[in-house]
Parts: sequence; C-alpha cells; structure tokens
Amino acid sequence: MDRDQQWATLVRFLARGEPALRIGLLSGRRRHGKSYLLRALTEAAGGLYVTAVQEEGRRPAQRRFAAALARFAGLPASAVELDDWQQILTTALELVERHRSSGTAPLLVIDELPYLLDHSPEIPSLLQHLYDDSQLGRTPGGRLILCGSAMSVMTELLSGSRALRGRVALDMRLGPFDYRQAAALWGVADPEVALRLHAVLGGAPGYRQLVQDDPPATVEQFGSWVQENLLDPDLGLFTRSETEHLLREDPRITRRTLYYDILTAVASGAGTPAKIGSMIGRERTALTHALDVLESAGYLRRDQDMLRQRNTVITVTDPIIRFNQLITVPYSDLLERHEAAAVWQASTATFAAQILGPHVEELARTWTRLFATREVFDGQPLGIVGSAAVHDGAGRARHEVDVLALAAGEQPRVRGGRIALIGEAKATAQRRTPGDLTRLERIRAVLAEDGHDTGDAVLAIFSLTGFSPDLRLLADQRDDVRLIDVNTLYGRAEP
Repeated sequence: MDRDQQWATLVRFLARGEPALRIGLLSGRRRHGKSYLLRALTEAAGGLYVTAVQEEGRRPAQRRFAAALARFAGLPASAVELDDWQQILTTALELVERHRSSGTAPLLVIDELPYLLDHSPEIPSLLQHLYDDSQLGRTPGGRLILCGSAMSVMTELLSGSRALRGRVALDMRLGPFDYRQAAALWGVADPEVALRLHAVLGGAPGYRQLVQDDPPATVEQFGSWVQENLLDPDLGLFTRSETEHLLREDPRITRRTLYYDILTAVASGAGTPAKIGSMIGRERTALTHALDVLESAGYLRRDQDMLRQRNTVITVTDPIIRFNQLITVPYSDLLERHEAAAVWQASTATFAAQILGPHVEELARTWTRLFATREVFDGQPLGIVGSAAVHDGAGRARHEVDVLALAAGEQPRVRGGRIALIGEAKATAQRRTPGDLTRLERIRAVLAEDGHDTGDAVLAIFSLTGFSPDLRLLADQRDDVRLIDVNTLYGRAEP
C-alpha cells in the first residue's frame, strides 16, 4: 500500500536515460520499508539484490557478495571466489547486464551499504571510477541503487568533495506513512484508537509485523494492548530495545547515555539547547555535536517560528522514541519485573499531557498540510504550515498558535504576507467552547495590526473531545470557522 509515487520514480529511474551506469540512493529510518520496496523492484526488473550484514568483517562480506553473484548466475555458492571489491562490483554489473529482463535497464541493489563502509570505506571511490568509465563505454552500464538506514552516512555520500557527489541521479528518502495511511495499514476503524496508536508507534510500517496481537478495537482496550505489546521486555517491540536499535544505526552515536539524556529532555518539553543543558546538567555548548547528530539522523527536528526570527524549537520526531523516553525509561526496573499494568497506570497523566497533547497538535499541522486544501479550501493550495508565537501588546499576552498556514507562494517571517489559516489544537478532556473562537479572533486581529494580510484567514479549532453546542451553532453560521474533530482528521466526516 502507498508508495505509488516512490514506485513510479524508481520505475522511471530504470526506464529512462542513457544505457551508461546511473546511480541512485535510497535512505530512510529502520522499519520504513526500504528493503521491501527494493526487493519488489528487483524482482520486477529481474535484477540482483544484495544486502550487507552488520558487524561482519571485510572478508566475510566479500564472500557473501560473491556467493550472491554465483546464485544469481545459477552456479553453486562456492563457484565464485573474489577478494577485491573492484572485481566484485564490476562482475556484479556485468552479470545483471547479461541477465537483464527485456524492456528494462540492468539493476543491481546494494542494501545496508553503511555496514560495508565500516570496513571498506573505499567502495564509493571504486563506484566513482566505475561510473566515470561507464560514461566512456569502458565498463558495464545499467542502474545501481545504494540503500541504507544510517541517515548520516547516506547523506555524507553526497557532501563536499565526496566521490559520488555529482554522480547520483536519484536521491530518495523514504519516510513513514502519514497517520491516515497508518490507520489503514493497521486496519483500525475507530479514529480515536488510530490516533493513539499513531501517537506511540508513528507511521513506520515495519512495526505491523512485529506486534503479536491485533490492534485494539476500542479506546478502552488501548491501555491493555500497550502493556502487552510495547511494555513487555520479552517481546521484540519492547520500546527500550527498539530505541537502542535505532540509535545504534548511526555510527557516530557511541556514548549513548548522553543521547538518551538529550532525547528525554526534549521529550519532556525542553525545546532549546539552553533548556536541554539545564535539565541534564551540561553546558549548552557541550551539546552542539550531539544535537546535530540526532537531527541529521532524523530523531530530532528544529522548527522555526512562522512569523518572526527567534530560536528554533527542538522536538522529538519519532513517536516510539518519545514514548520510550517518557514512559519506558523512567520505569525500567518495574518493567523488568513485568509490572506493566502498574507502569501504565502511573503514566496515564504523562501520556495525556506529554504524548497525546503534542501529538494532536502535530496531526493538526499534518492535516492542514496534506488534507485541508481538498477538504476545506476547495482545491486551492496552501503554502507553508507551522506554528508561531504572537505577542499581543495591548492585551499583555503571548499567544502560542498551534497551526498557522500561509497562502500559497508566501514566505515565512515576512511582514505583510497572506495568512490562510489560524488554528488551535487541544487534546484535553473538556470540549471546546466559544472562548476558544474568541481567542483565535483576537490573534487574527493582532496579526492584522502587525501588518499581515488576514482578510481571508480561516479560524480552525481542533479537538480530540469535540465541541460545545453553542460553539457548533456559531461555526454553522460563519464561513470563516472550521471545527475539526478526530473523525474529520481521519477523513470520516465533513469539516
């Protein structure tokens, strides 16, 4: 399911261009389905798929690669003996060229390339020479796709004066499913259950195969499901084990205690280097490298205010890491004694305030970015979506705007730009009231006073628990107000 756009791009990569060698990169976090996608592509194209193994030495890796070449050629695994990477790579390209399917370019896929680079860092330079010689017709052509989960390593392949810079025609990053696709993958019919499931696991499709139980059917079953599937140290998806696997993917993360401390601080609400340093007892300058590593690896994200220049806000990108740092890590000894029920009961407030609340805000921005154009604005495209802080001098207040969408073509932090949507998102137990609409009206007025064009701005209220009757009545009477409940977020009702 999904991946239609990525599949079409990969097919074009195989079908178009000169017969000379063309190189593509595919990167993405563990569990996002990279290998699944590339295996399907290789099978469809009649190509050769080879994967590296973590912590395997140079000679075992070469023997494994040579055995894969032999099997592809229909020979016994021991029939091919090569101990030189240039010979191995050249032979692989020659073999796929000989065994190519009609109507497609020869295809060689090397999965988990970073594992090979641990002991054979010369491989990119060898590929550079093969590429350059192929352009002159001296070595085989075809298509080569390099894949890896270590985001920093894959990104580094194209940086500065690296060997493959300027020689890669495809640079694809495979992200998680969006929250609606994730609900379809899990087969969850209840949007409230789907939202909570996404708040702890995100959209990584690989988790579906790791969970032993069917997803919960009701919100009441959700807590038991979490206890039995995510908080059991004997299971493969125990969140502590999964987080350790994720961090181990990046070779730069060696002192994992520091990285754990940073992730915990950010998950707890420390959104700047100064606040993170204060929470974990370190100077902010000592955190620069670790923060950069976590950001480039895709585990942290820096979000800039949409309206004004100020410090970026740092957040945890991956829901399962956030869940681990806030719930699993603080109660690790209890979980080792299989006291998952007690842990979940003690964590109810944390889950509601620090996981579910921020997640609803993020889904509100995602809905605005992906679905509001079609479901609210009649196909009129929106611009950049984010959040902002609005200073109300006259009202002596500072308003945090959860969702702010610019009109198409407008740039953030430029006075006078058109604002298309101003939104507030809440996951509290109380239904939203006309007071929330009054607050958004005040924010819209302050933005207009500051020189922004808010004449066509829609006011959107997102709520996990619904809206009071008087607020619904007000919204029904106005064209500039939208009430977005969980059903609307999941496309189950008209906004």
